[in-house]
This record gives sequence, C-alpha cells and structure tokens, in this order.
Amino acid sequence: MKLRSLIFTSLLSFTLLASCTSSGGSSDGSTPEITAQEVAEHVAFLSSDEMKGRETGTAEEAAAANYIADLFRAYGLDPAGEEETYLQEFTVNMSVLDNPHASDDDSTADKRIAKNVAALLQGTGDSEEVIIIGAHYDHLGMGEFGSLSSADEPRIHNGADDNASGTAGLLELAQYFSENRPEMDILFLAFSGEEMGLLGSQYYVDNPTVDLEHALAMINMDMIGRMNEDRLMIFGVATTDDWESILTSANTDSLSLDLVPDGTGASDHTSFYYKNMPVLHYFTDTHADYHRPSDDAEWINAEGQAKLLQHVARVVEQLDALDKADLPFVEAPGEQRQSMRMDGPTLGVLPDYGFDGEGFRITGVSGGGPAQKGGLEGGDIIIKIGEMEIADIYGYMGALNELERGTTVPVTVIRNGEEMVFELEL
Repeated sequence: MKLRSLIFTSLLSFTLLASCTSSGGSSDGSTPEITAQEVAEHVAFLSSDEMKGRETGTAEEAAAANYIADLFRAYGLDPAGEEETYLQEFTVNMSVLDNPHASDDDSTADKRIAKNVAALLQGTGDSEEVIIIGAHYDHLGMGEFGSLSSADEPRIHNGADDNASGTAGLLELAQYFSENRPEMDILFLAFSGEEMGLLGSQYYVDNPTVDLEHALAMINMDMIGRMNEDRLMIFGVATTDDWESILTSANTDSLSLDLVPDGTGASDHTSFYYKNMPVLHYFTDTHADYHRPSDDAEWINAEGQAKLLQHVARVVEQLDALDKADLPFVEAPGEQRQSMRMDGPTLGVLPDYGFDGEGFRITGVSGGGPAQKGGLEGGDIIIKIGEMEIADIYGYMGALNELERGTTVPVTVIRNGEEMVFELEL
C-alpha cells in the first residue's frame, strides 16, 4: 500500500504541476483555456494500470476520488459533499448486484463504501439557481462485472473513454469556469457506481447536498473521447423546448451534431431526468474497445474532446443568461426507462445509439461472444429475441432480463432488407 500511495502521490503532483504550467494554465495570470494537452494528462492518470480500472468501492476508486477532489480544491471550488468535504459516501451491496433476489439487509453481505465527489463553483450573481455538470469516474476494475472481453483471465479494464474521458472533461470545465466565472453557480459532480447501475447518481438525487429545486439543468458527459469526423451525439434534446436552438447556436466549430430526443439512457443523466430536470448527455458513440481491456488512453482523440468541451462551455454560457422559467422541463416523447441495469445474459454486441428506426441496430459484435459465434454482424437490426418483439434498445435490454445464461434462443434480424433468424447460445 505504501508503494501504491507513492505512485498516486507522484502522479497527482505531476498533473497538478502540469495543469499550472501547460498552455492552458494560469500561473502567469493568463486566462486558462480548454486544451487537448490537459485532457490527455487527466485521461492518462485515471486510466493508468496503477488505477486498476477504478472499480466501485476499491482503493483505486478512492484514489481517483481524491485526485478529483484535490483538483477541485486547487481550482478554488467549494466542497459540496458531506461534512464540509468534497466526498459523499454511499454503500454498495455487492451481493444484491450478483443476485437481484438477495436481501439488501443481510448483515453478512459483501458491502462496499463508494464515493461521489461534489464541488460548487460560486457564481458572481445573486441567483439561487445552479447548473449541474456531471460525469462518472468509476469503471470495471479487473472486468469481473460487466466486461465484454472473451479472455479467460481477469485483466485490467482501464476505461480511458469510459469514463476517464468524461471525468477529464469535468475537470477541464471546472478549471475553465473557475477563471471565467458565470453569474450562476455551477455544481460539479463526479459519480461512482455508474457501471453497476447508475448507483452514485441515483444516490445523489435521493440525497442531494445542493437543493435540486434550484437546478436549471444537468449536463452529463460519458464516453466523449472518441470523436470521429467531428460527429457528436447529444441526448436529452426533447427535455426542454429550447435545447435544439441552444445547441445549434453553440456549434461554432461546425461539429456534426446528432441530436437525440431521449431523456434517459445508460448513464447518469437518467437519474436527473426522473427528478423532472432538463438534461443533456454528451457522447461520441461506442466502439470495439467498449468494456474491454483495450479501452486505453492511446486511442483518445484529445483534440476532438477539447472541441466538444468548448461546445459544452458555450452551452453553459447561454444557460447563465436564463432562469428556470425560460427552461421548463418537458417529458421526452416515447417510452423512457428508469432502470438501465441488465440482470440477464448479454449477446456481446455494440449498440448503434443513434439509430432511431424500428428495432435495435448493432454496429459490431464482440469476439467470442454469443452474437459473433451465432453469426450476427455489424449493421444487423435485431427485431425479435425468442418470441419477444424488439422495438428499440430498451426493448432489447428488457428482453435479455427475461433470459437465462446457458440457454439457446432464436434471434431475428433484418440484414440488407432481408429477415434472417440465428440461433444464439447464451
């Protein structure tokens, strides 16, 4: 433990020094900018092998929480956790995660202490309203929970894109706005437990440290490090009437915006949507390294992420001129799902989150997974699993929750306009 602590302390000191002396720093009194260099530095630290994948409730998760809190402090943000600290603790019952039918009150259960990290940037005005910016910082650790890897042995899942990238974005925006203070307060939240079912964000909205009645909107960043051809997906656009015009006017970098109406999804904005809050979720799409040991820092497009963060900053600057009456919550159209957790088996597919047609389109399959072994391919649109019709990603997740591992199920897909059926062993 002493050696590990020394490694963390050394890396933290290096990053703190870099944040003050890089081109985006402010040691010479200049205004800091959002830079690709600092994005890359934060991602490199959080997704290093020494962090062992930042699994919820582990020593490495705690080290990541301390790293975030130390930088919030360095940027001059006020503690917004418990007991005048930056941390908010919550308990994760691992027994319930392994067995949804287990009792949460079982005193012999494997329980862990996890931590959200919360900081408040005081605005220059006198409004009580607050803008929330969030990202989860946990990942899969050694891959025992949620991995899509086909490897037999546990391996470190570094989670550079998922979600060291979003955490780096949170830190960059905290630094930027600490030197470019808006009139409105900004609450910065780093969640743990996201990979285990949005646990940290759900705990926060149930036990807020800042009154959510005064929250204007929540902006979430998850997997924002793989921008390709300047394409950016933003979810939640239908949760208030003016989101589209705000997002479009902030797009001075000519990004290719894919605006998705859904207010929910498999990330932490969902918890805030169900508190009747306008939400946005920034996302640069999934990829073949998703939930695998290969999600490493070398694949991060730091320049693209800097562009994305500059877009977020311009959105926040527009929000700063509004109040709650200008941005009323609207229930997003279509079926919204509060539970994003999958308790059943997985097929080993990469979702196409931007697909808005009928069914569940995939962009690829995992090597060695049921889909790959059964013959599914990227571009297939799943329309039925067994006898269950699949209308969208939520229907897909719900169908898997009804299945059991070790069984064989027919999966019906549309491929090149033709309906085909494949037998998949789960």
